[in-house]
Amino acid sequence: MTPAVKDVDTYLSLVPEEMRAALEKLRQQIKKLAPDAEEVISYGMPMYKYHGTLVGFAAFKNHCGFYAANGTAVEQYKEELKDYSTSKGTIRFTPDKPIPAAVIKMIVKDKMKANLEKSKLKKK
Repeated sequence: MTPAVKDVDTYLSLVPEEMRAALEKLRQQIKKLAPDAEEVISYGMPMYKYHGTLVGFAAFKNHCGFYAANGTAVEQYKEELKDYSTSKGTIRFTPDKPIPAAVIKMIVKDKMKANLEKSKLKKK
């Protein structure tokens, strides 16, 4: 049984070294693209919140997962993601084949914009 994880640093400390490096790189990309996003642990994995759930990631036995929190991004970028295993809202990758930074950037920026628009609509 995995101990309860309270922050991303603890989560990453429990991940095998090869995957940890890939996820730390992804973490830095997300933090650079969304500096105002809140870094939290949700459902036992690192997630980022910006006017709602933004993105998240996790490590598994044979792969890492990047979560766009809905199926729109995966569908929208299916051509760029054709070499990756995907399902609704999930992109699976390995440390030796990370998701291209340009694709991460598009997904994070699009999701930030969508969350902001949704947040503004709720306030009206």
